[in-house]
Amino acid sequence: MKGSIIIVSFFILGAVFGIFDWLPQSITEGSLSYYALCGLMFCVGISIGCNPQMLKSFRSLNPRLALLPLMTIIGTLVGCAAISVLLSNRSLFDCLAIGSGFGYYSLSSIFITEYKGAEMGTIALLSNIIREIITLLAAPLLVRYFGKLATISAGGATTMDTTLPIITRYSGQQFVILAIFHGFLVDLSVPFLVTLFCSL
Repeated sequence: MKGSIIIVSFFILGAVFGIFDWLPQSITEGSLSYYALCGLMFCVGISIGCNPQMLKSFRSLNPRLALLPLMTIIGTLVGCAAISVLLSNRSLFDCLAIGSGFGYYSLSSIFITEYKGAEMGTIALLSNIIREIITLLAAPLLVRYFGKLATISAGGATTMDTTLPIITRYSGQQFVILAIFHGFLVDLSVPFLVTLFCSL
């Protein structure tokens, strides 16, 4: 839990620095965050490559786990459909479009803004950021009460990048390959599902 709080604290600190323009313009206009993410993924790759037992662990997992990305997508969309009943000012397809971001806030919010306007785009951005933050903060509780796959499903499209260290820590190294596979497939579905529901 302490690690999750530290990560979210850095996110809040970054937001404060951005709001008050405390960073040099060369940093904010550059690709620093992209290179930081590449560095993180490089470190994850090293940890996987240095552990030959990890691939063997993945082969020993139940093949049905390959269905986890599909179950994450279906579960998220069913939840969004249920919530749409309570939101009289939002249509079913609006809620499904927002939920189809699966935590991929940078891409989904751009698509939704383009199709539905800035208000919906902002809602999508906040919704997906909140999903990621909940995964980061609640990972220990998710594992304790719902099992080791819960953090992967909760992370959605973020399980191959930002939430991967938390998943590795609380679900275990044997689920790293599954988390990357899950994140890749869910990530791939975002542009197709968001644009589909926005156009309906």
